[in-house]
Amino acid sequence: MNHHASTHHASTHHPIAIIGAGLGGLTAARVLHLHGIAATVFDLEESPEARTQGGMLDIHEENGQKALLAAGLHDGFRAIVHEGGQAMRLLGPDGAVHVAHEDDGTGGRPEVDRGDLRDLLLDSLPEGTVRWGRKATGVRAVGEGRHEVDFADGSTVTTGLLVGADGAWSRVRPLVSEARPAYTGISFVETDLFEAATRHPRSAEVVGGGFLLALGDERGFLAHLETDGSLHVYAALRAEEGWTDTVDFTDHAAAKAAVLAHFEGWDEGLRGLVADAETITPRRIHALPVGHRWDRVPGVTLLGDAAHLMSPFAGEGANLAMFDGAELALAVAAHPGDIEAALAAYEAALFPRSEASAVESAASLDTMFGARGLERTAAFFSQGPAAAAG
Repeated sequence: MNHHASTHHASTHHPIAIIGAGLGGLTAARVLHLHGIAATVFDLEESPEARTQGGMLDIHEENGQKALLAAGLHDGFRAIVHEGGQAMRLLGPDGAVHVAHEDDGTGGRPEVDRGDLRDLLLDSLPEGTVRWGRKATGVRAVGEGRHEVDFADGSTVTTGLLVGADGAWSRVRPLVSEARPAYTGISFVETDLFEAATRHPRSAEVVGGGFLLALGDERGFLAHLETDGSLHVYAALRAEEGWTDTVDFTDHAAAKAAVLAHFEGWDEGLRGLVADAETITPRRIHALPVGHRWDRVPGVTLLGDAAHLMSPFAGEGANLAMFDGAELALAVAAHPGDIEAALAAYEAALFPRSEASAVESAASLDTMFGARGLERTAAFFSQGPAAAAG
């Protein structure tokens, strides 16, 4: 008996299939919907609640906010802004404050909680737009710009426009590019301190009302006060790619000791961001090559991290993903019946935009975690990018 006959599911055709229900994929679906164009989003998570979408995002006027305007969601966005979240402090290893900016409400980069933003987008889509529990396992071209996607649950779809919005380790990317994310040399250890004001007052004071950066000796801490009153912290250091594998992160005490060994002599208030944490998780920072681009491949394109994964040090990842999604949708709407013209127009703008941000992100990594990182970052925040190059 033909094995395939017994397990084969008839495939369903979707004119536009977006792989990944992150901010970029959802923005694309929403802007398409506003232009009367149906798209289906497939995501590997079992449900929208499957995992916490934590982390504060600053949404930039020049891209993320433009995407939300195109999506008709700017008012909804203003309603979820974390007031005070644009406050920022830069400390040295000794805890001394080198730069402090208050949030006076006039900044162009208001902070929101990633989960709140994702909910805003999800709630704006027609029922059934997102298909949960659909992990893409295989993608292939089937001619004339059409593609077939297999999912782990045994289902298959075909589509006339396949959008890879599926992040760093995209399953769609190999259709257009052989590029793979490479380790940047920076490893994060991520921690959370819950109910900080009451349970961790010293740490709450160190972080302040918004964003804390502490730098020195090619390492540092990045931390945010979240809307739920917790502190979300990244201890960052230059490390071999295999370093996180040498630490048992299931043993919190041992993991904390291993991380804190890299911060000997640092201010106790800063060390407490790891020492007193309730969670601890390693995260290696990868990036695609700066200037990643591909030749036009019929019927498929990428957005967000799938297209231009970069280190988080320009703060552009989510902003670019949303902007990409809006721009792709607007290009499709502007070229009715001509997907190739739409994709050519979208990619012509995508590539230089991505490259500019990737250059900025790589430069910020070198500034913050290079020699004189504290001084150069302080110069950046007080005098602008040119000063940081010194």
